[in-house]
Amino acid sequence: MIAINKVCVIGAGVMGAGIAAQAANAGVDVVLLDVVADAARSAIEKMKKTTPAPFMHTKTAKRITPGTTQDDLQLLSDCDWIIEAIIEKPEIKQQLYRTIGPYLKADAVVSSNTSTLPLKTLTQGMDDDLRRRFLITHFFNPPRYMRLLEIVSSPETDKTRIDLVSDFADKAMGKSIVAAKDTPGFIANRIGTFWLHAAVTEAIRLGIGVEEADAVLGRPAGVPKTGVFGLLDLVGLDLMPHVLGSLEKSLAAEDPFHKLGPAPALLAKMIADGYIGRKGKGGFYRLNSTGGDKTKEVIDLITGSYDNARRPQPAALKASKKQGLRGLLDHDSPVGRYARSVLVKTLSYAASLIPEIADTPDAVDRALRLGYNWKTGPFELIDQIGPAWLAKALTDAGEPVPALLSAVGDKKFYRTEGGLLQNFTGSEYEPVRRSPGVLLLTDIKRRSQPIARNMSTCLWDIGDGVACLEFTSKMNALNPLIFFMIDRAVRDLPKWGFKALVLHNEADNFSVGANIALLLYGAKLRLWPFVRWVLKQGQTSFQGLRFAPFPVIGAPSGMALGGGCEILLHCDAVVAHGETYMGLVEAGVGIVPGWGGCKELLGRWSQNKSRPGGPMPPVMKTFETIAMAQVSKSAPEARDLLFLRPEDDIVMNRDRVLAAAKARALAMAPDYSPQQPFELRLPGPTGRTALELGIRDFINKGVASPHDGVVARQLAKVLSGGNTDALDLVGEDQILELERDAVLFLAHTSKTLARVEHTLKTGKPLRN
Repeated sequence: MIAINKVCVIGAGVMGAGIAAQAANAGVDVVLLDVVADAARSAIEKMKKTTPAPFMHTKTAKRITPGTTQDDLQLLSDCDWIIEAIIEKPEIKQQLYRTIGPYLKADAVVSSNTSTLPLKTLTQGMDDDLRRRFLITHFFNPPRYMRLLEIVSSPETDKTRIDLVSDFADKAMGKSIVAAKDTPGFIANRIGTFWLHAAVTEAIRLGIGVEEADAVLGRPAGVPKTGVFGLLDLVGLDLMPHVLGSLEKSLAAEDPFHKLGPAPALLAKMIADGYIGRKGKGGFYRLNSTGGDKTKEVIDLITGSYDNARRPQPAALKASKKQGLRGLLDHDSPVGRYARSVLVKTLSYAASLIPEIADTPDAVDRALRLGYNWKTGPFELIDQIGPAWLAKALTDAGEPVPALLSAVGDKKFYRTEGGLLQNFTGSEYEPVRRSPGVLLLTDIKRRSQPIARNMSTCLWDIGDGVACLEFTSKMNALNPLIFFMIDRAVRDLPKWGFKALVLHNEADNFSVGANIALLLYGAKLRLWPFVRWVLKQGQTSFQGLRFAPFPVIGAPSGMALGGGCEILLHCDAVVAHGETYMGLVEAGVGIVPGWGGCKELLGRWSQNKSRPGGPMPPVMKTFETIAMAQVSKSAPEARDLLFLRPEDDIVMNRDRVLAAAKARALAMAPDYSPQQPFELRLPGPTGRTALELGIRDFINKGVASPHDGVVARQLAKVLSGGNTDALDLVGEDQILELERDAVLFLAHTSKTLARVEHTLKTGKPLRN
């Protein structure tokens, strides 16, 4: 049976190296070749230091073998998938295919990572055998973090090869696959480039400033919070002339893209002056360090001069908050007319491109959400404002109405029928198809009502006797309402016929931790019994999960910090998305983990077989992790910190996490027996004294502030077991009591309250 066990990437530029890193993250051996001697080796070394990191774990780099296309083509002989990622010139790519042909396995798949060249051009002169094994796989940068993979094939392409690459890219590399047609720019870049170009040219034409444009085309439209100009700074202005030039050459003369006009002269001047975005001296925005202070400045699109950023709040934004996107587009103001012009053009362009670039609205929406980080795809945006409204806006402006928009009429592009999501494809509604093995909570919600709910959480039936607990509070911060639902689930799920529970949600982050506002308000009002109750209630609820009569599986993605990490530490098992970032970060707000995090991590390090003997090593390891507020940069790194255990699962594709967690729960349920409490031998005052000596040294060196020392000393007291003797056994309840006492002690200090208040206002820690 054909499988992908080894990958070769040819081209060690930023994109090619990033693809190689993600293939290595997927767990296979990788060959990275480049025409320039030592370029591949240098790219690997550079990626080890790059932020955000291309590698999920530093050890992953060892899976990549560097080489050159002159001397090392024999390394291709056992590669199952060869990905070409070289310069966007067809004649050079075609020559490469001819060169590597003799070295390929008979069943190897070859693909190009091109973003501008059509498949029919790349395969010119290619022999029939390789043509059947050739396709386009368009990754988005950075390949580790951008989930979209556009795959372009032809009727000649062997379907088994398409399925092979799709399956590997989906399950092992974590990609969401969108089948694109062999048209210029494919899907995401075709519409995304139009949108960016329209936003810039219309801002100049209508005299709208950069900040005003970003304010109304950012969050109100559900596109990246950076806005358009901030996004261009992020990806690099120097890329735009190449992408624009490619589309100008390849699109038909009647394509609406040409009506937007050429790239503004200002863009060429900025690039020539080195203002290519964040990777240069700045872009539309820059930081001016004159005088020692960093001041954010923004460019004037007419004069090209910079001035201080003002963070304007146009009145149109208030209209969007009250009336939604329609309120913004109908707002009679310059920025309202600007937003209307850009979005009407962009959305109508997207509607006109089906079925030319893709067969369904869902394919287009997924491509823009995953490739350009739009919160809402073009057709979902059209549904928000109303297809009929958009058609009338086009008619009023004297512009043609796309056939698909006319066909949908007064209806919408998406509907739920029989609990299933459908999209309108031109003449009828068709189901939005999910890949086998994908289970989305969003789909569960469409066809059912929650078993139970309150203002901060919902309990869902996800089938086969498994329930799912979803947090719904702001940023999924944990609070007493969530504790009450946990208690209810532990008590009632068996009575309701359920045999397992999964903790999962589809927000950007699993949970950012506790709602620390409760601590701040409780302390300011001196409601100490309330603060202690919240601490005790959280501990009791998390312990309830740990000792529940059924398996509890955590299924996180994104950040699981503070209390979000603590609740996962109490689960029987965790099935984590590869991009899960875990950490006990409480020290940053001047407290210690107070819901069992100290206890659980201490227990794990105490039971870790690789540690040195004696009571002190696990205490020191736990102290280091918590005091330094260490956060894993991936799920594999979370294993190093013991936030995840070796037996916990890591799933690369986020859409597959819930299904995998459900399967793990069902596998554990038949012979399940609850966890048992543990007892530890802790060093007591002697160990605490040793830790405090280290704390004092850090303060003297200026590495830690005096209040960091106050927090660390309380942490040392918890982890060393308080006044215990090294010969005594310390139970979980004793450690939990020490946690509560430490948090209450710190909450009485003015500097901890200042840290909490600062974090609530800014989202950033305060060093005081």
